[in-house]
Amino acid sequence: MIETQLPPTAAGNLASVRPSAALAFLAPPPLIAGEDAAAYDDLLARISTALEPSDILEEIWVRDVVDMVWDALRLRRLKAQLLTVSAYEGMHTILRRFLDWQFSEQVARQWALRDQAAVTKAEAVLASAGLTAEAVTAQTLALKIDIVERIDRMMVTAEARRNAVLREIERHRASFARTLRRAVREVEDAEEVEGAAIKLIATDESVPDAARETPA
Repeated sequence: MIETQLPPTAAGNLASVRPSAALAFLAPPPLIAGEDAAAYDDLLARISTALEPSDILEEIWVRDVVDMVWDALRLRRLKAQLLTVSAYEGMHTILRRFLDWQFSEQVARQWALRDQAAVTKAEAVLASAGLTAEAVTAQTLALKIDIVERIDRMMVTAEARRNAVLREIERHRASFARTLRRAVREVEDAEEVEGAAIKLIATDESVPDAARETPA
């Protein structure tokens, strides 16, 4: 958790700017066909509010974090869509153990199209074998396991990159805080030296001239 306090003026100035306006100089959001731009903007706004970027470097890092989070969410959706669109293959693999190969393929394809007769036939075959729709998902996963594993590795990579950026933000803030503390100490030390000099001068001026003269 980042505990470093940031200068209120810098954080306040950036917080008053909408994220999309503050990052207008960067490339457009990395959206693909079918993705919701409003959902991306909402994610950007939420993460910007949570991290409260205090300077241009943190603004860029926040955008990186948002893009990486978006990538991970996209990969999760695509993995689910892959299993859904490939479900007929899993159904066909199961049905061909009990039906003619060509007939099982036809039933599987029609089942995927939600043809009622094919759905009834496929469910009857599954029930006769003591199987459920979950068996179809399991079989589909087995057929696509290599692709699913690659997607999972991509998700892990995206999450690792996101965590690296968050650590960089934390180091940046810690470094800034150390610099700020050092500057404050230097100012305080300078004030102490100046204060001591003023006291010495005042003390020296308060001593009568006769008292300063040494006896002959």
